[in-house]
Amino acid sequence: MARLERHGWKVGTPAEFLNLNPDEIAYIELKLHLSHSLQARRRKRQITQQQLARLLRSSQSRVAKMEAGDPSVSLDLLVRSLLVLGAPPKSLRRALPL
Repeated sequence: MARLERHGWKVGTPAEFLNLNPDEIAYIELKLHLSHSLQARRRKRQITQQQLARLLRSSQSRVAKMEAGDPSVSLDLLVRSLLVLGAPPKSLRRALPL
C-alpha cells in the first residue's frame, strides 16, 4: 500500500471510498451474511437454484441474485427463503448486529 501511496494513489476501505456510515455498513454486512447463509443452506440440502426457486414461487435468476447479494433483493425475501429452507429463527437472530 505504501508504494501505491508514494505514487499518488489514495488507499482506503470500500466504506471510505463509498462514504458509508456505520448503519449502511451494518445493513450491507447483514445482507451479505444472509445471502451466504442461503447459498450454504441450499447446498447443504443438495437442491438446485431452480428447485429453490420453485419452492419460493420465484425464478432461478432471482435465487442467483439472492445468493450473490444483489442490492435489488430485499431482506424480507432473504429471510423468507432461509425459513423455507428450514433455518431456525435463532440462526437468523445471530446474524443481526446488536
